[in-house]
Amino acid sequence: MASYDKAMESYKKAVTTAASLAASAMLVRGVVNELVPYEVRDLLFSGMGYLRSHMSSQHTIIIEETEGWTNNQLYDAARAYLATRINTDMQRLRVSRVDETKSMMFSMEEGEEMADVHEGTEFKWRLVCRDNSSASSSNGNGRGGNGNFKLEVRSFEMSFHRKHKEKALTSYLPHILAMAKKIKEQNRTLKIYMNEGESWFAIDLHHPSTFSTLAMDHKLKQSVMDDLERFVKRKEYYKKIGKVWKRGYLLYGPPGTGKSSMIAAMANYLKFDVYDLELTEVNWNSTLRRLLIGMTNRSILVIEDIDCTVELQQRDEGQEGTKSNPSEDKVTLSGLLNFVDGLWSTSGEERIIIFTTNYKERLDPALLRPGRMDMHIHMGYCCPESFRILASNYHSIDHHATYPEIEELIKEVMVTPAEVAEVLMRNEETDIALEGLIQFLKRKKDSAKDGKPENVDQAVNEEEQEKEMTTKSDVPDNQNHQDKSKE
Repeated sequence: MASYDKAMESYKKAVTTAASLAASAMLVRGVVNELVPYEVRDLLFSGMGYLRSHMSSQHTIIIEETEGWTNNQLYDAARAYLATRINTDMQRLRVSRVDETKSMMFSMEEGEEMADVHEGTEFKWRLVCRDNSSASSSNGNGRGGNGNFKLEVRSFEMSFHRKHKEKALTSYLPHILAMAKKIKEQNRTLKIYMNEGESWFAIDLHHPSTFSTLAMDHKLKQSVMDDLERFVKRKEYYKKIGKVWKRGYLLYGPPGTGKSSMIAAMANYLKFDVYDLELTEVNWNSTLRRLLIGMTNRSILVIEDIDCTVELQQRDEGQEGTKSNPSEDKVTLSGLLNFVDGLWSTSGEERIIIFTTNYKERLDPALLRPGRMDMHIHMGYCCPESFRILASNYHSIDHHATYPEIEELIKEVMVTPAEVAEVLMRNEETDIALEGLIQFLKRKKDSAKDGKPENVDQAVNEEEQEKEMTTKSDVPDNQNHQDKSKE
């Protein structure tokens, strides 16, 4: 009992001492705030912070949201990077979405902490917010009233063991900047530009085509993807060999074979904007040059149906019969080639140039040589492999009892992926849609034997006529007799 009393007495003394020290600290702090000028207070506190930092094994880097009047790029990069590393089990999270086409974005709430590991080293992050209303009000109705001061200033605090300071500055932070750039490129909304006069006008590009949904031979598709990957990684190589960092593709084949879908898939794969050049809107070489140098880097220039879009003047033709006025600067093949592979091609870098045509043999050989059109891609008729991709796209199936018959018919009939897709889209019931495709392919095969082309519209009309005949034949005989009696 005596030992218990002694323990209680010691506990009471300890509590009294702690309370006395706390009260003394509060009293001293109040006296310091009242009597000591704020300049001296800042000096004292900074000195205490300096001692504390040297005694602690932890270092902290502060990344403010703004730097003076401009946004801090490192803060934006850290926010984008941490959003991909954040633990959704945290008690408090910020969730946002600014575009209905994008997924939700998670971010840290004030005071929350998270850890990230880079090259075996742990870095701890914390979001700190502080009130800046006093700074704003001190400016009266001037800059603060115009909204140049934020009432709340945000910053990230990145803490780590002091022995990893060199890694934090020379490896981890550059890694965050590089990753944030990739994230931004992946998440940005692509644009498609169209020309009118001498200007480009842009709209958002939401074309869903990707290489996985593209109906074409797998080996050819993979070769295109490999070529694109190799191109975007060879900046230093192009510089070393003295060539402009660009790549030309010719897409050729019958209508409906997926040339436009291929262009959209390439844009989505590389995250490049698309510039759709309508040559019929361009009258002069000088206008063409202004349009083309107005393109951004990391973009795709598309000139569709190059064989029939515009009758380009040949390079070896004289002025006679080609120009009504020698001073006119009409759009010529030379003017186009000068941008594709001449001095004007140096006005940008990391660009893709795509020409499309239904008839490759009609093109001037000058357009087709390597360095202008580096890769020729034949967009052919539907094959069994491309049919399976279309069936998977439209009906989410990998195999069906009708596949062998359909694939044999496709080998015998020249049918485009667009025609197959149209038939598959007619009915959401898989069995009905595939049976309809069999009938369409059979009719197309019979028409080819008779020398009469079969197309989807013709097949639709024939089906409608068959339905009408069936409906008439199903009318009861007594009904027909009644109609005749009425007559």
